[in-house]
Amino acid sequence: MKTSAKKAPAKKAAPKAAKKATVKTSAKKAAPAKAAKKTASKKAEKKAPPRPKPVNVGQAPRKTTLAASIPTPSMAPVKDAPQADAEASVNTEASQSAKQNFKVNDKIVYPAHGVGKITNLEKQQVAGIPIELFVIAFDQEKMKLRVPTGKAKAAGMRPLSDDKTVKDAISTLKGRARIKRTMWSRRAQEYDAKINSGDMKLVAEVVRDLYRGDDQPEQSYSERQLFEAALDRMAREVAAVRNVDLGNAIEELESVLKKKTAAATAAA
Repeated sequence: MKTSAKKAPAKKAAPKAAKKATVKTSAKKAAPAKAAKKTASKKAEKKAPPRPKPVNVGQAPRKTTLAASIPTPSMAPVKDAPQADAEASVNTEASQSAKQNFKVNDKIVYPAHGVGKITNLEKQQVAGIPIELFVIAFDQEKMKLRVPTGKAKAAGMRPLSDDKTVKDAISTLKGRARIKRTMWSRRAQEYDAKINSGDMKLVAEVVRDLYRGDDQPEQSYSERQLFEAALDRMAREVAAVRNVDLGNAIEELESVLKKKTAAATAAA
């Protein structure tokens, strides 16, 4: 009985061992097959062409050709040369016309500084380019200004006004003051722009609008400054045109303003 009991389990364990052996052999056979599949897929990926990159909708694909990205060196000189020649010709023509209009010892009007006198004509080298300059002296400011001859007109430089322009400007002083109902800061900017415009009639309008008689309310400090600047700018040109002293020119303009206020008070 004991011997038969011991042998019975041995017969039952044999099929389990056989099953394990078959599983191992099948696993060994499956491993080479998987490896073969992987190598085959890698070879197929190498042989297959690369997939194109996705392009966003509404954007054109970029071109990386050298011809499109790098311009040919022969195109630049062809475009730049005519422009440089044209600019040089324009500058020379402007400088020649300015020489004809303005000469040394001529009195001129520069917008930002008023009446001045051309004392000399200089030549300088700027970046290797010769440039001619008007040397203008302003006696009141005790300064000298150098203006390129080719840009004199563009800067607003002009000759002295004629007699008719001076008479029209003086008649402007006789008119009624026109004061806008706006903030003083904005009106002050407009007055300053008129004074530095170089137009004698516009300067006369500032003198007319900012003048205050003895019986009128006093001016503020900024109003007084603008009035004196406009009166001085206008009187200097009148003195230069009529060849009189500055004091006489100021007295003439003030007398016109006083007569106007006296007539207005008498009419009132």
